[in-house]
Order: sequence, then C-alpha cells, then structure tokens
Amino acid sequence: MSSVVRLDVTHTTVARYSTRVEVAYHCAHLTPRDDARQQVLDFDLAIDPPPAQCSRSLDVFGNVRTEFALYAPHDALTVRARSRVALRSRGRPVDAAASVPWEALASSLRYAVGATFQPAAEFVFASPGVPLLDPLREYAAATFTPERPYVAAAIELMERVHRDFAYEPGVTDVGTPLAEAFRERRGVCQDFAHLMLGMLRALGLPARYVSGYLLTQPPPGQPRLLGADASHAWVSVWCPVLGWIDLDPTNAVLPDAGHVTLAVGRDYGDVTPLRGVIQGGASHTVEVAVNVAPVIEKAA
Repeated sequence: MSSVVRLDVTHTTVARYSTRVEVAYHCAHLTPRDDARQQVLDFDLAIDPPPAQCSRSLDVFGNVRTEFALYAPHDALTVRARSRVALRSRGRPVDAAASVPWEALASSLRYAVGATFQPAAEFVFASPGVPLLDPLREYAAATFTPERPYVAAAIELMERVHRDFAYEPGVTDVGTPLAEAFRERRGVCQDFAHLMLGMLRALGLPARYVSGYLLTQPPPGQPRLLGADASHAWVSVWCPVLGWIDLDPTNAVLPDAGHVTLAVGRDYGDVTPLRGVIQGGASHTVEVAVNVAPVIEKAA
C-alpha cells in the first residue's frame, strides 16, 4: 500500500562577481514538477537583487521555467527556491519482467510512414550532452541480450554502472565529454545519468534525464544516498506497459519517496537549475546549498 510523505526543499544559489554586472538575463528550472506521484503544495522563488522583469512558463518538456532580467548594476546574485511537495510512495515493486522485449520497443519507435507518433521517441536520439558512442553501445550490449524485457535489462544496466563507475566529486564538470567520463570510469550523478542515457539510446531505446533532489537525512536505519546536499540526477526509461520508470545509477535504486523530481529533458543542458547571460562580471564564483527534510507537523 502506498503512503504519502511531505518534504520541504530549499535550494540556494549565490553567485559573486569579480567586477560589477551591468545587465543580466537568467533562466531557472527550480520549480518541482506536478505529476501522478508528486504534488507541489507550495513554492516561492526569492531573487536578490529583485529583477526588473520575471515570467513563468512551461517548456517543451512540461517543466516550469522562470525567466528574469536584472538591469541594475550588481556584484552578487542570490536565488533561493523554497518548495513543499507531497510524494506518494510506489507501494509495490516494479514488475520489470512485464515490460516488452527491448528489440520490439526499439523497433516500434523507429520512423515509419503513417505510423502513430509516440512522444517517447523524442528520447531515443543523441542530444548535445549525450552523443551516441560505440563504446557505450558495446558496454550495454552485455546486458541487453535477445528478447530480454526492457525494464529488467535497464535495472541491471543501472546496477552495472553503479558497480563499475566510481562516485568522485571534482574530477569532472559540466563540460567534461561523455567519452572521457566513460574512459575514466568516475564522476558524479550527472555523469552517471548521461552515461546510462548514452548506453540506452545507442541501442535505440527511450530514456530521459531527470534533475531533482534527495532526502538530505534518510529515515533511521537507511543508508544516506550519494548526492544528498546538492542537486541530483538520474534517468527515466519508458515502456508501453509500465510507463516511465525512474532509475538512479549513482545509488543503484529505483527512486521513491526520497527523490524529488525537479525537471526532465534530454540531458543536463535542457534542465540546468540556473543559467544566464551577463554583461560584465569578468570571473565569478558560485555556491550552491540544498536541503530536503520531512515537514515537521505542529502540535495542535
């Protein structure tokens, strides 16, 4: 039986510039998604200095996107997102064997004249951050044996990536090529997610990038997951029987009530929490802090 937990999320970004910024335009993906598993109960975005213009809209993937402009000179920028979400636990294990054979799924998503368009087909192609590489295809092929159910094979691939790649902050950054991360066999959650996406898509299989958060302190008796205290990333795979299923290769778990979904896209570039274009500023430093905690109910 599923249960519901409520979590408070605080995501603070502070950018400090070596020289004054005269004009800035920023885009933020900091509003959690609303879906069947997750409901946004409250959200507030505080920006300092206050923007001259600010608007919210949905991007092509259904994520809330906030765009704002700063016209007053400033030497620092603070963006603080506070969210309260209700998460419904899965309640029962995923029946991975119920998914279709992976070859049949890949074949069904190839273009055919007159065929019905399946939205998941958007996630089988290369993207700027996830090229299709032969070494990734060869790595995945050991798991995707003939007629194997897609989700069952994807779960095993997740476990292999977790086992074969070392979580090591500081050895990669957002610009590290995927081929280099694969060769070095180490990186952080973004690398793990991109690697697994590249492996699946190289076989023609649908998988999308998920950005989000982890519960900072787990319940008593449960291990603390890698990637807490910062933004996190994992992958989501699709099959016509089970829909979208989330997989976290950094921790080798199927995300549940401890994973808060922020946004989905083809790769990190589609859902960067905060990015922008500035005039001035020269060099800059960025500090990010994330905290996710259960809502403390007040006594009556």
